[in-house]
Amino acid sequence: MTPTHLLFDRIDEPGLNTLQGYEKRGGYSALRKAFAIPQAAIVEEISASGLRGRGGAGFKMGQKASFLPKGEMAKYLVCNADESEPGTFKDRELMQKCPHMLIEGMIITTFATGINHAFIYIRGEYELQADILEAAIAEAEAAGFIGENILGSGHSLKLVLHRGAGAYICGEETGLLDSLEGKRGNPRLKPPFPAIEGLYAGPTLVNNVETLATVPTIINMGGAEYAKIGTEGSTGTKLVSVSGDVQRPGNYEIVLGTSSREIIFDLCGGPKPGRTVKMWFPGGSSSPVLLEEDLDVAYDFDTLAKAGSMLGSGAIIVVDDTHSALEVAQKLTKFYAHESCGKCVPCREGTNWTHKMLARIESGEATPMDLDILASVQTQIIGNCLCVLGDAMAMPVGSIVAKFRDELEAEIEAASERANTVPVAPVQDAIPVGAH
Repeated sequence: MTPTHLLFDRIDEPGLNTLQGYEKRGGYSALRKAFAIPQAAIVEEISASGLRGRGGAGFKMGQKASFLPKGEMAKYLVCNADESEPGTFKDRELMQKCPHMLIEGMIITTFATGINHAFIYIRGEYELQADILEAAIAEAEAAGFIGENILGSGHSLKLVLHRGAGAYICGEETGLLDSLEGKRGNPRLKPPFPAIEGLYAGPTLVNNVETLATVPTIINMGGAEYAKIGTEGSTGTKLVSVSGDVQRPGNYEIVLGTSSREIIFDLCGGPKPGRTVKMWFPGGSSSPVLLEEDLDVAYDFDTLAKAGSMLGSGAIIVVDDTHSALEVAQKLTKFYAHESCGKCVPCREGTNWTHKMLARIESGEATPMDLDILASVQTQIIGNCLCVLGDAMAMPVGSIVAKFRDELEAEIEAASERANTVPVAPVQDAIPVGAH
């Protein structure tokens, strides 16, 4: 029988956030198993699992780890725990309820790649989770799982928790590295990529919380066995954060390839009675929107890409028919215009300009031609920024304009009529000129 809960198996068990509770569940057994096999074999197991990054890009972890140069130079592992994509809150629950799973995954990964320095970059707003992680790290150090010559393996590791700078851009891996170095969080020009020149100009592996927390499961199960779960191109289970207009929002662990309708309706109860799904974001606010007719698509990396969107961070945002397309687009652009670091022109100017263009629709100043210009500008933003922040706005906005063109044109016409209708003051309220 295919397991449906790997990361969230008994996640609410009291005391699981402590070392005692985690070891009682078999915690750190994967680490001992990893220390008993060659380092290269660990990377091979991860590659065989087909594990794709759970932070948004979906790049294969084993392949990413193989890019690190061999040798005795200083190398770094950075766990991206910034989790600032709107609609995403799965990593928060993992870190809060089972922090040692992440720590064990990081230790195994550093051993496999010859890394002796690791960092967890956690978003500044996650104060509770950061406190829990600090306590867990201290427990792991006291038990000999972090430090010099861990369990007699010859592997040493220093693990540091770093509280973030509270900016969306710091979730982008190179902006995160700049912030970690004490600089303003700005994306870097690539290449060079972090695997070659990352933190402190050294080779750096950057992975998401969920990705690293999956490593102990892969070591315990075996890469080939893990690959049997899910689909050929999207193996394993995935944590999804479901929010918006559903009756049971929250975090759910699903097998990749599950029907999106099953997630939204069977697990989350769908919209309130009498309401329908107008649009939904499959992978956080930066993913192109899909419609109600797309609900039967399988929830995996490849199928969602073929449907014209992406799995992203695994955050499903459901919008019902009580909301207008203009309202959704305005909220998106306001967020991304505010969060742009301003380093590159397409993003700095494009996000702000798009927000202003949508405001023109609301104020009655726009014409249908503005929608053509709006759509054209989004295509000019995509792929032309230093990082994907500009794309993160342009992709969903472009999809909204394309899929809700008729509604937006009707909104333009209605707003124009409102703006051109001059209200006449009631006679009793009129004040004659010169009256005192």
